[in-house]
Amino acid sequence: MKILVADDSRVMRQIVTRTLRQAGFGDHDVVEAADGRQAFDAVNAEAPDLVISDWNMPEMTGIEVLNALRAGGSRVPFGFVTSECTPQMQQAAQDAGALFFIIKPFTADRFTEVFTPILG
Repeated sequence: MKILVADDSRVMRQIVTRTLRQAGFGDHDVVEAADGRQAFDAVNAEAPDLVISDWNMPEMTGIEVLNALRAGGSRVPFGFVTSECTPQMQQAAQDAGALFFIIKPFTADRFTEVFTPILG
């Protein structure tokens, strides 16, 4: 399986990838995107099984990426790992079809809880 990690912070992409390994998902291929446009393009080029996206990124925000993917017919499982969390953000994510909304800082246990039903 393939996981796309989209975050404009290289360090945060590395932390998410490391935490995925700690949570037991180290055997999955991880593809990275450094901004929203790259994330959108990578979904089309790489066909990941899951997208883990930051909310605030250059070019396109995470919610813009999700909305554009859904508008184009993509049903890739998509969710957010972000430091910001307002009820409006969570509602927008849910309305757009996001499967999860994980708040930074996060733990491997939280990843296991969220991703086991998605990745098996």
